[in-house]
Amino acid sequence: MSQATTPVVWSASEMMIVAAARELAGQRVCFVGVGLPNIAVNLAKRTVAPDLQLVYEAGVFGARPARLPLSIGDPTIVTHATAVTSMFELFGYYLQGGLIDVGFLGAAQIDRRGNLNSTVIGPYEAPKTRLPGSGGACEIAQNAKSIFVIMRQSPRSFVERLDFRTSVGERVRVVVTDLGVYHPVDGELELDALHQGVTLDQVKGAMGWSPRVSQSLGVTAPPSDAELSLIRDDLDPAGIYTK
Repeated sequence: MSQATTPVVWSASEMMIVAAARELAGQRVCFVGVGLPNIAVNLAKRTVAPDLQLVYEAGVFGARPARLPLSIGDPTIVTHATAVTSMFELFGYYLQGGLIDVGFLGAAQIDRRGNLNSTVIGPYEAPKTRLPGSGGACEIAQNAKSIFVIMRQSPRSFVERLDFRTSVGERVRVVVTDLGVYHPVDGELELDALHQGVTLDQVKGAMGWSPRVSQSLGVTAPPSDAELSLIRDDLDPAGIYTK
């Protein structure tokens, strides 16, 4: 008599990270932002993009961190790196030199055209919340060949009008959220896939504009056991990003 198997359960954040990592298949050089982009890119290197070269703002090219870096200043990012340079050299020779294929960013706000805000919530002169700011995000958005975005979706993050435009969206090629996946069409984000269990009404209720929806709207394939194991056991065992 066969035993019933326990179905695999994943969180919305895990689904988002997995979907974002899969988008990096075939990419070569990726400039990594902190937070969610960090875990997604490191998952991609362990799965769909083993030859991916990770570039960190602190001045590290070809990073192969033994564990998930806590920030761009975490010493683990220099482990087995191809090169460690100054920030000036990294931005001037690598980024502005056209050697970065993908810039992977997060943000507090995004609009329908992929413009990003990581500076302030509310008026700039007297904001409700002052965010970390651009860091290198503005330069990455302007100089990387393409931009991938990962962020949680809500009416406060997907807004009709940004409180501040930190990074331009003209090079955004994909946006992955905890609800679905978007790609730009004619300069505007279009919903291409819903994550399993998510409805179109949920998506529409979690944004400040009426979204474009693909006529071939699909469903994201669920995380595999291997992907979940890497996230839970290697990349984020404390659940900082996934709970």
